[in-house]
Amino acid sequence: MKMSTGDLYRLAGDLAAEHGTAASDFASRAVMTLEAEGAHERAQFWFLMLILVGDVTSGRVDPDAYITIH
Repeated sequence: MKMSTGDLYRLAGDLAAEHGTAASDFASRAVMTLEAEGAHERAQFWFLMLILVGDVTSGRVDPDAYITIH
């Protein structure tokens, strides 16, 4: 499955809207658990979610706006 940058930010926005700052804790725990289990690709996805959720909860990014990556 391929996801666009906008899809990823919307998913992060949904996680943040549903769970608030706890979404970062969920993502962080997922990274640690999956790395320990050797599921590195899955851990990379959750690491990306951790970064994006941080962007959303800090207000640096509006997940509903058009996203531009430079």
